[in-house]
Amino acid sequence: MSDLVDADYVPSEDEPFMNERQRAYFRRKLIKWKDDILKEARETLEVLQKESANHPDLADRASSETDRAIELRARDRQRKLIAKIDAALQRLEEGTYGYCEETGEPISLKRLDARPIATLSIEAQERHERREKVYRDE
Repeated sequence: MSDLVDADYVPSEDEPFMNERQRAYFRRKLIKWKDDILKEARETLEVLQKESANHPDLADRASSETDRAIELRARDRQRKLIAKIDAALQRLEEGTYGYCEETGEPISLKRLDARPIATLSIEAQERHERREKVYRDE
């Protein structure tokens, strides 16, 4: 499937929306993103394990614990992002990828290229954010 897409291929509005080449392009993009996140997480874990050697100095130990807390928050964000990538890959398999969950309309290719896990069109996303702001401001 991924041999349908040249390295320099970019989806265009001139072709049918979510045709086989576009689906292959986004599938490859999502899988590469996920692989990069997992690779980074493995490297971070190795660094943390090396640094977790006993720090006799209290300040060093406190600094190390702070670094670990920050790292754990980052890993939680990565885990959530991977779940969103997996959901996008699932939508690709089901044939619903690229369509707004709210309106059913196609999400712009530019938006999908910038944020391949997008589930809402720009308009629906802006409406969603305005509603959230109203609730927050009450």
